Amino acid sequence: MTDPTVSNRVAEIEPQQIRTLFDLANAHDGEDVVHLEVGEPDFPTPEHVVDAAVRAARGGETNYTPNAGIDPLREAIAETLRGRGADAEAGRVVVTTGGVEALYLTLLTATDPGDEVVVPTPAWPNPLSQTDLAGAEPVEVPLPAADDFAFDADRVIDAITDRTGAVVLTSPSNPTGRVFDVEEMERVVAAAAEHDAYVVADEVYHELTYDRPQPSLASVTDYPERVVTIGSCSKTYAMTGWRVGWLAGPGPVTAAATKIHESTTSCVNTPAQHAALAALTGSDAPVREMKAAFERRRDRLVDRLASIPGVSMGTPEGAFYAFVDVTDLPGSSMDVAKRLLYEYDTVAAPGSAFGRGGEGYLRFSFANDLERIDLGMDRFERMVRDERREMT
Repeated sequence: MTDPTVSNRVAEIEPQQIRTLFDLANAHDGEDVVHLEVGEPDFPTPEHVVDAAVRAARGGETNYTPNAGIDPLREAIAETLRGRGADAEAGRVVVTTGGVEALYLTLLTATDPGDEVVVPTPAWPNPLSQTDLAGAEPVEVPLPAADDFAFDADRVIDAITDRTGAVVLTSPSNPTGRVFDVEEMERVVAAAAEHDAYVVADEVYHELTYDRPQPSLASVTDYPERVVTIGSCSKTYAMTGWRVGWLAGPGPVTAAATKIHESTTSCVNTPAQHAALAALTGSDAPVREMKAAFERRRDRLVDRLASIPGVSMGTPEGAFYAFVDVTDLPGSSMDVAKRLLYEYDTVAAPGSAFGRGGEGYLRFSFANDLERIDLGMDRFERMVRDERREMT
């Protein structure tokens, strides 16, 4: 008996290597495995956010909502974006099941089969796989490793053609932690506008910058009608499992995305929408505390890695990732990640998970407490020193 046939577009999607390492680690019978592969805050959701969800559920807020989300939440999202300088309106906001769905709805709306989606890499893998699912073609633009993956507008602009439907820019970057220069991104928006393409500004990590703030891309361009902004409660408010995100931008895009939303998930979980409303409008003290903790962890990780011979990295400017050059170690980044797991009981994401621009690197998440980070770095340093000794 043969396996049932599935569509080519689904069959050709490879499992994400971040999840592959996560699954391998869960099956690994190691000793006190240190997980530094997953981008998830280790903080609890703020208490006032949880309380809002409980009140909503107990108060009968358990029915369908409008497809685009409840009006107070859409207004709160618009107000958040206006606080970043963007010209946002509640009527041009769609509440989605996390930032992942926001991105997918945008790509389905902005592209036709055969169009191209330009993605600078290293990059979060979802824009690449979602482009394939949408029937479009991903165009990877590797950023220069020699410059610690600083954003290079000229490289991206050179990749934009009349076939381009969208350009996806994630800043702060997952996996590199770089904060892209806003003037360089603005040049990309202008080039995209000349080709009737959209720029998808993935600003999920917008609140997690450490050295310099970053304005919303839609607030600085002369072509705001070509920018779709993606956001989420997941990282900023430690709400990854609540699955509340949004897209905001031009009316034609948000109207079309709402139409798709109606045919897929209908609406976001109703109590979770009320929780998101409380997150956006309530005290920001938990966010400030979490960000300060991440900054301390970043500094510790940078110091630890600087003392390990044969590896290097740029200082993360945002998000909670360090992208570490391991090209001096034998094998591919997946090989290195597997050895680190199986021989040293520590999990990192291989750079190859983030497109062609990421090979030769490991991504470490510092969304973990200092004790676990130190233990993971002790083990990583031991592996590097062991392998360098064997190579001499």
